[in-house]
Amino acid sequence: MQDILVAIKELEPSYKPSEDKIAKYIIENAATVVELPINELAKACNTSEASIVRFCKTLGLKGFQELKIRIAASLSRKGKKLDGGITDDDNIADVIQKIANFNKQAIDSTISLLDVDSINDAVEALSNAKKIDFYGVAASGIVAYDAMQKFLRINIPCTAYQDTHIQLTSAANLKKGDVAFGISYSGCTKEIVEAIKVAKEAGATTISLSKFGQFPLVKMADINLFVSSEEAMFRSAAIASRIAQLSVIDMLFILVARKKYNNVVNYLENTSQALSMRKIYK
Repeated sequence: MQDILVAIKELEPSYKPSEDKIAKYIIENAATVVELPINELAKACNTSEASIVRFCKTLGLKGFQELKIRIAASLSRKGKKLDGGITDDDNIADVIQKIANFNKQAIDSTISLLDVDSINDAVEALSNAKKIDFYGVAASGIVAYDAMQKFLRINIPCTAYQDTHIQLTSAANLKKGDVAFGISYSGCTKEIVEAIKVAKEAGATTISLSKFGQFPLVKMADINLFVSSEEAMFRSAAIASRIAQLSVIDMLFILVARKKYNNVVNYLENTSQALSMRKIYK
């Protein structure tokens, strides 16, 4: 089950003014909200009961009661949150610990957002794929390349393209039974959205991996997987978001390998032997 408090925070950039007020109040007063009737929450947020109901619908919930149940479940997890970022006053040991904590938090929050049914759908599509195209640019391109080298080891034909022209060329030639996997932390990378659109029109199953929210890539893809990462420090380096994306790729790879175990074990032995022989020659 997705952690609703994480989901509310991740969706902040897309809220309307009334929704933003509700979201901020819930994040800051989660334990209190669980005990409030809808009219008192509306009064506390200086909004209407109807706005509360619409906010619940925005989150994909049936109503206010489900919101309270999900908030209570989130609070029960009592996960540790990362405090602060790296400053000039930090020593080397501080930096090491903060980076480790930042990455751990990204993984923990991602796990709380992952939907098991969506993961299962992605595993089914990848397991049965005749070919997989992984699309990503910049830091997400590194994740795409990592995915390719993993799935090649279990003999699933796949490629990882970072050149946007080649992405579109390959996408146009996909067909039913193929999979196009678009990776974009923002969910708004124009080139990745276009490649996924072309692949979908060609008949391929499309999968997205992005941060949580209703972004162009999410709206375009058939199956959506989400990562969570508060990239407050050094965002341009894509530190924690990259770790979260790689973790999801690892999960998918292991689940696909397990599903195809009888064939996969031979492929893994073959690739391990080939790589070992290369080391001997060196």
